[in-house]
Amino acid sequence: MDIEGKIADTLTKIYERKLLDIVKSGRMPEHVAVIMDGNRRYAMDLGLDPVQGHYLGKEKLYEFLNWCIELNIRVVTVYAFSTENFRRSSREVESLMKLFEESIDRELREGRIHRERVKVRVIGRRDLLPENLRKKVEEIENLTKDYDRYVLNLAIGYGGREEILKAIRDISREVLEGKISPDDINEDLVRKHLYTGDLPDPDLILRTSGEERISNFLLWQMAYSELYFADVYWPSFSKIDFLRAILSYQKRSRRYGT
Repeated sequence: MDIEGKIADTLTKIYERKLLDIVKSGRMPEHVAVIMDGNRRYAMDLGLDPVQGHYLGKEKLYEFLNWCIELNIRVVTVYAFSTENFRRSSREVESLMKLFEESIDRELREGRIHRERVKVRVIGRRDLLPENLRKKVEEIENLTKDYDRYVLNLAIGYGGREEILKAIRDISREVLEGKISPDDINEDLVRKHLYTGDLPDPDLILRTSGEERISNFLLWQMAYSELYFADVYWPSFSKIDFLRAILSYQKRSRRYGT
């Protein structure tokens, strides 16, 4: 690295530390949800195979989780794979399923989730996942079910509309079985039948890649969430980008209903 590069790197680190100090002194979101968008476009811009972009995105997720732990953000939900993503090429879908399996293995092996007491859960259509991945999901959930410091929700095979439909079907069965009456149906009851029913709704939902849409993610839960859109692809999302998102959240006045 030349002298100009070293100076730029030093200045970046100074700015990051200053921004971190500012953010730590403010109101921290309890639940942050992330739409990790832009892996394929990032790879193609570099002349790489689009699948390689997902591997780079996986490494970024490890970094991101460390940032959240540093800020003591208790709940993190990441949109890893939607129900619509199954329409992609079989090669890409198979590569992603293998990547998820490897990622779970890595977490089980390296022990960070145990040191930090992170409860890991997978939300979405498990019946659509390969058997090997389902077994890995069950393994990590069983091993971390009693952890109570942090929660990591991995949305795999997830769709917001499907989640709401599932809740409606479950509640309908309870009505037909006489366990509840239609008059018992309210927001709290619906919430309890969602994948995240025992958790607070996201305070902040951020999306990378510059796209400004929600893409069928946490449709019920995001009713009062603050939204933040970062104009960078997920693999290049930096700690400074994240701190700026948190700072933006801290500067907003939370309003409910207007």
